[in-house]
Amino acid sequence: MTSPWRDGNQVSLLINGEDYFPRVFDCVRAAREEVLIETFIIFEDKVGHELQQVLIEAAQRGVRVELAVDGYGTADLGREFVAAMTRVGVNVHVFDPSPRLLGMRTNLFRRLHRKIVVIDGERAFVGGINFSADHLADYGPMAKQDYAVEVTGPVVADLHRSSLGLLRPALDEPSQVRPPARPTGRVRVLLAERDNDRHTTDIEQQYLQAIRAATSRLVVANAYFFPGYRLLRELRNAARRGVKVSLILQGLPDMPWARGFSRLLYNYLLRDGVTIHEYCQRPLHGKVALVDGEWSTVGSSNLDPLSLALNLEANLIIRDADFNQRLHNHLVQLATEHCTRISLERIIRGYWWRAPLIFLCFHFIRRFPAIAGWFPAHAPSLESLHPETDADAGPRYDEGKT
Repeated sequence: MTSPWRDGNQVSLLINGEDYFPRVFDCVRAAREEVLIETFIIFEDKVGHELQQVLIEAAQRGVRVELAVDGYGTADLGREFVAAMTRVGVNVHVFDPSPRLLGMRTNLFRRLHRKIVVIDGERAFVGGINFSADHLADYGPMAKQDYAVEVTGPVVADLHRSSLGLLRPALDEPSQVRPPARPTGRVRVLLAERDNDRHTTDIEQQYLQAIRAATSRLVVANAYFFPGYRLLRELRNAARRGVKVSLILQGLPDMPWARGFSRLLYNYLLRDGVTIHEYCQRPLHGKVALVDGEWSTVGSSNLDPLSLALNLEANLIIRDADFNQRLHNHLVQLATEHCTRISLERIIRGYWWRAPLIFLCFHFIRRFPAIAGWFPAHAPSLESLHPETDADAGPRYDEGKT
């Protein structure tokens, strides 16, 4: 069962690293008691180094800092980069680290894909933005387009509890922070999680409920779009009953195979009136959606088999007309100015040779939840990294708690 709806929150939309990184780093600098961070990726670039520095400064002034990274997404951090943090008290934990096989990473499935920051139990950030410079416009043409939210209010207690639940196997002592329950705004928010235990379909169910209830407009902007059959059917059904359904998908993909899979589904959706735009200015990395004039979601979950059936994910579901309108205005501008609209006529060219692939894809995604059960089931284990200070050998990481 998912977390309950929380009233009395304040939510701000953050677009790309230009909005996100300064706010997160400023709030970490102002932290008094505790910083909890979960992320899929940290790179040793200018963003990663700034994160490292603000966490070191926080730990040095007595703030408890717990940093959890994914063993697949953050597999290449240098020892010295990590040791500089752990020496001053930053606790670094790796989710399901695995040895390489012939130089290849083997922990492909059930990743820690959540991006959550909780500060002093009072303020949190949730979204799809990793700590890497490729989320900044000055990175170049392959800079990612992405979203997050900053939130205060009662829902922060749910985020705090969720992060501590993930970190609990690796914590030396329980958190002393008690998130306040006082309202900070008027926004209703729900935390929807996906894990491999009690919350296996929570995020997908929130999407399905919202799509089924849609009456006027539905916009989905998602980087890796290859959803299950139920979501596809509900999108098509919404368009059939007169809802204006718009998808904004990758047109300049960071992973070309992802667009290839998505395009296999275009014909099914276009023929029933769904509008599809491909965003071509930069790689789309966002995971956002809105329904009618109130419902919105921002988080880490793509609409693909990895996110919907294997990874650990977190989305916030937001009920607020002002937030919904701001997100809608932004996505309309994105579609109008930086996207190519895909026509049915264009997609059906060469349909004869794609038809067998489409048939196989539909049957695959209908049965993927069952297929996912064949993959090794990773428990949500963490390995804590501890440096040994040996002047001759240099930093070395002992195996920590799991």
